[in-house]
Amino acid sequence: MTPTRRALLGASLALSALPAAAQTRLNMLHMFIPAGPGGGWDGLGRAIEQVARGANMVGTMQFENVGGAGGTVGLPRFVSQRRGRGDALMVAGSVMVGAVLTNRAPVGLKDVVPIARLTQEVGVVVVPASSDIQDIQGLLAAFRANPGGVAVAGGSAGGTDHITLGLILKALGRNAREASYVAFAGGGPAQAAILGAQVRAGISGYSEFSEQIKAGRMRALATTGETRSDPAVPTLKESGLDVVTANWRGVFAPPGIRPEARENLTRFITDLHALPAWRDLLQARGWDDAFLPGAEFERYLQADIAATETVLKELGLA
Repeated sequence: MTPTRRALLGASLALSALPAAAQTRLNMLHMFIPAGPGGGWDGLGRAIEQVARGANMVGTMQFENVGGAGGTVGLPRFVSQRRGRGDALMVAGSVMVGAVLTNRAPVGLKDVVPIARLTQEVGVVVVPASSDIQDIQGLLAAFRANPGGVAVAGGSAGGTDHITLGLILKALGRNAREASYVAFAGGGPAQAAILGAQVRAGISGYSEFSEQIKAGRMRALATTGETRSDPAVPTLKESGLDVVTANWRGVFAPPGIRPEARENLTRFITDLHALPAWRDLLQARGWDDAFLPGAEFERYLQADIAATETVLKELGLA
């Protein structure tokens, strides 16, 4: 072997011996979901588990679901029972921002530690397949005639779904307080109410109803984004209403954790977000990537709380 070939071989072996970029690994992670099973927050928590386990980024994961009032029932429990724990995360999002304000909850997102915003999702307005309402104009006509007579299922009071309904009524020249809004703690119960025709319509994140829409059990009337997320479904905006809403979701740590624990959790979520498996999952679920870590997320959250409070007051919901 020539000296040159020996040198090249030695360099190759040296490079192969270098460790790959280390991913943050947690031996234990307690995932707290302040909502019932089957909804968007639960779905995000399970998605984190799926990808983290597949990448060997976590040893043991434990889940706890405590639903009610847009997360304001579970939030105080997370704050008190997980305080100072660097191995715990809570899933929450824009729904909780509105619920804290609407319910005038003493414990809010100001009492937990923002780790990262992960996803954003447009909403969808649906009716059961058996409904006599065939399109969004039919539903808007019913709202114009008698909004109180059109029961609409959605997430917790004051959340994104409720705000969307309020904005629709406001755009139609009606008062948001006239709405007949039926709040549910999780996506599962809301779906059951819609499919059972206990309500006339429903509003939620698109992914929560997507399987029912694909199966033909629900009819999608409109989405809430700036542009179409489903080519076959118009947006509220193109249907004549100046209404655009989206629902973000992210993860938070309990109060009182040490700075190094916060950094470790932020790195864990950042590493997970960088995985191809995470990108594939987002595409499969129809979630938009809205990653915003650490201090950036904290600044965004403060602005979102202020903007949501303004909207809720305008709609008479806070």
